[in-house]
Parts: sequence; structure tokens; C-alpha cells
Amino acid sequence: MKKTVLTFGLISGFFMIAMMTLSLALSERIGFGHSLVLGYTILILGFLLVFFGIRSYRENIGGGRISFGRALAVGILITLIASVCYVVTWEIIYFKFMPDFADKYAAYMIGKARAAGESAQKIQAIADEMKSMKATLNNPLLNAAFSFIEPFPIGLIVTLISAAILRKKPSPPVNDAVAA
Repeated sequence: MKKTVLTFGLISGFFMIAMMTLSLALSERIGFGHSLVLGYTILILGFLLVFFGIRSYRENIGGGRISFGRALAVGILITLIASVCYVVTWEIIYFKFMPDFADKYAAYMIGKARAAGESAQKIQAIADEMKSMKATLNNPLLNAAFSFIEPFPIGLIVTLISAAILRKKPSPPVNDAVAA
């Protein structure tokens, strides 16, 4: 199980790392609103490898059979590995290459509120929220925790669906004496 989980977890993680890095490089061109949609699309595509990992485990190790519980365990482990890859990469990007990310996002949110004609009180509330968000993101442990809860629920949903689809119980033995 270790080889399957590591292989598919790392492939999924590296896919998400590559796509996240690319989307962050393009974020100024496509805007934060589109980056959010693109980001979650990347996560879903990356977690499709959970399905293939469970299927590989079922076919290569389980002899064509896998219980829902075992499929769930394999899928969650793949999801954990991919999510940790995502978090580590985000931590490096945020603290080393994009320390101004929170400021740019705050400016985007405030600009969006102004463009929508929000009141000065609402804009100030958004500014205060963004200031609090920046303080949270500047704490590496909190940043990691929030970064982890971004991809993990998506991976968990993909895992549950994949485990349900791919489960195969062993066929009951055929008793020739009963058939005669």
C-alpha cells in the first residue's frame, strides 16, 4: 500500500504544485476572482489521481477486490500526501516569493467593494477583515492550517466518491454440490 499511496500522492501533489505556481504567476493577468475558480479546478483535477490510485491498489494489490474501508484509507492517505505538498509549496511561495500577497488581495477586495458601491462602513469592515487575515497569514502555523483546509475537503469528497465507485467485494464461493 505504501508504494501506491506515495506514488499517486506525490504525482497528485506535484501536479497541484506545478499548476498552483503557474496560476499564481498569472494571477495578476487573470485577476483574483478567476484565480479562485482556476485554483479549485486545479485541486479537483489533481485529486482525480485519488481515483486512479485506489483503482491501482484494487487491481495490483487487492486482486481486483477492495472494500469501501480500504479504498477510503488508500484515498485519504493519497489526499494527505498531496495536501501536504500543496501546503509546503504555498508556505514557501508566500513567505519567500509573495510576501505582498495579502496586501494585493486586500486591495482587490476593497476595490471590489468600492466598485459595487458599498458604504464607507462596509468598506472599512472589509479593510479590517483583510488586516486580520494578513496577521493570520503571517503566522506560519496558522497559514499552514488554513492552507491545509483548502485542498483537503476536496480530496476527501473525491476519496468518498472514488471509494464508493471502486469498491468490489469478493465473490461468494460457488458450491458445485448445490448446483447439482
